[in-house]
Amino acid sequence: MIMTIKELSQLYWLNREIEMDQKRLEELEWSAIPGSPTISDMPPGPHSNESKVEKLAAEIVDLKAIIAAKQIQCIHERQRLERYIADIPESEVRMIFTFRFINGLPWGQVAECIGYGNTADRVKKVCYRYLDAENKLSDASTDRQLSEAESRSYNYDLGVTTVLP
Repeated sequence: MIMTIKELSQLYWLNREIEMDQKRLEELEWSAIPGSPTISDMPPGPHSNESKVEKLAAEIVDLKAIIAAKQIQCIHERQRLERYIADIPESEVRMIFTFRFINGLPWGQVAECIGYGNTADRVKKVCYRYLDAENKLSDASTDRQLSEAESRSYNYDLGVTTVLP
């Protein structure tokens, strides 16, 4: 399985979305606390049967459901990342990917966690070089598969019945 930086970063961004939604939920819950009644000489509006608190309560329920769905999505995304990282052959690279993409640490903190005098630039380069090498292997494999498919197609067109390995 090959992943891009965008795919690897989905867990980070999903967690940021959840944080944003939780802040919004907190604001809504504070807004839903009934305050002093509004006294006005104005006639009631067309939706006077529905109070502000009822509208906020409905919005709170909806937002809680959205947060719960994103939390489930987070679990699945984390599992997908963990499976991908587990398949990386080099231990140091696995650690870099875990600190960066599962724990969401900035490159400087990743370097500190790895230790051994690593810098943010070095761990970032290790990550990007691994992804580049993986993509090159994938491209070479795809080119080989296309070439084999074209060869089979050509042999089929000629009526050749030999089976290629």
